[in-house]
Amino acid sequence: MQEPLEFLFKKYGIDLQNIKHIVCGEKYVAVMLKNGNIGVCATLNNFVNLEIRDLRFPELKNIQHRIILNAYYNALFNYENTYDTTVDIFEKINFSQYRNIVMIGFFRSLSEKFRNEGIQLTIFDKSLQDSTLTDMKEQIMKVSQADALILTSTSVFNNTFLELVNATNDKCDIFTLGPSTIMNNEMFKYRNVKLLFGSIFEPNDILTLKIIQGGGGTKQFMPYMKKVFLKRQ
Repeated sequence: MQEPLEFLFKKYGIDLQNIKHIVCGEKYVAVMLKNGNIGVCATLNNFVNLEIRDLRFPELKNIQHRIILNAYYNALFNYENTYDTTVDIFEKINFSQYRNIVMIGFFRSLSEKFRNEGIQLTIFDKSLQDSTLTDMKEQIMKVSQADALILTSTSVFNNTFLELVNATNDKCDIFTLGPSTIMNNEMFKYRNVKLLFGSIFEPNDILTLKIIQGGGGTKQFMPYMKKVFLKRQ
């Protein structure tokens, strides 16, 4: 199967006339549609400075284009679902039932919850240095042994998603996580993906756009976002 952005672009394309604003910040990019729906995507230190007209011919090998497309599909799809409740991944999933949990992308506050509960966790993050992280050389091997994989949704735009998902064994449960998550049932076409944990914002939330434009990240706009999840049917 094609990687997610290529698959979604070929199936749904991009309607530039439906985009009201593209906001590029140091840590995040936001796309607001004309109906007020907002989608975001982390930049992971990639410089992004694009306008709507720059996406007339999106290039799927261009990291700036991929980040904008990711945010666009968040805005397009994340409001289509009915979310029963606002919930944190640690509250939704009983991680004590798993014996070999791997986290791709260092979610610091979540990892602290694991540590407080005495649950073992192997963490990889290629963009950070921390004593709790495992050497990236071991990533594919550890992923192949995992029975639960917490996968940062930034793996979609940086094009590591497919490799990581395909490296899992048949008995692994995959949970994608982060504000960059594309909350769409198409994501369940990928093997082992069980739950999508992402976020939505109030339509026309100009404050969040200003935070992102000013260089703010998840900590700054967290009070204005709602944590939601989507389950494989």
